[in-house]
Amino acid sequence: MSIAVVKLGGHALDASSDAALLLDTLALDINELRAQGHDVVLVHGGGPQISELLEQTGVVSTFLDGLRVTDGATLRAVVMGLSFVNASLCASLAARSLRVVGCNGTAERLFQGEVASGGLGFVGANIQASPTYIQGLLAQGIVPVVAPFGMTGEGQLLNCNADAAAGALAGALNAETLLLLSDIDQVRRTAEDADSAISSMTSSEARSLLASGEAKDGMRPKIDSALTALEHGAHRVVIANGSRPHALRDVWTNQALQTEVVA
Repeated sequence: MSIAVVKLGGHALDASSDAALLLDTLALDINELRAQGHDVVLVHGGGPQISELLEQTGVVSTFLDGLRVTDGATLRAVVMGLSFVNASLCASLAARSLRVVGCNGTAERLFQGEVASGGLGFVGANIQASPTYIQGLLAQGIVPVVAPFGMTGEGQLLNCNADAAAGALAGALNAETLLLLSDIDQVRRTAEDADSAISSMTSSEARSLLASGEAKDGMRPKIDSALTALEHGAHRVVIANGSRPHALRDVWTNQALQTEVVA
């Protein structure tokens, strides 16, 4: 079976959206993909949920190049927030007749990296994915649901950007497709120009967007993730909006706005 790694942004799982309908259609879409011969791995974010938890505990959070600066207090909130999202997502999908197992990047060193430089704190850098654990779950017909915090070789927990983690895993699994679903429709050639949306681009064009600075904030780790996935074995990457019902189905069948990145 071919493999689709699907990254769900925390915005797509936000309680302010129609979560029940989104989960209903997500479960249907996953079952449809599996029936067509595609294994599915879910990697989820949790930005809004983490921000809410930080606000409740009075911890000030800042971002640098689209990444959350992560001191000790923030790291605790990240792990708690992502663990809650993971458990909630697993429970919801299991109730919709999917066989799921929730895990995080410490499971058999699934995501291992280094502490990032440049004042980011306990943010994961140079993330490497070890796919053995996920492959074992897929062999049993299980849909893995992965929370993106990982570890260093010395056992320090790391806040891994969900896009970066999904890209590393997609590459390690030689995935046919990495789908990065968040709250945006397409990548733009000029960030502020809605008419400059890109439907398809090469790795070289993606690097140019990073170099020019037109890939801003949260778009930077998405494009970095796409490049990582393609460089390490994934066949294609799609960036699209996952906050609509049947987003997975519509992106997979090219019925939704999207940006495809190919080598």
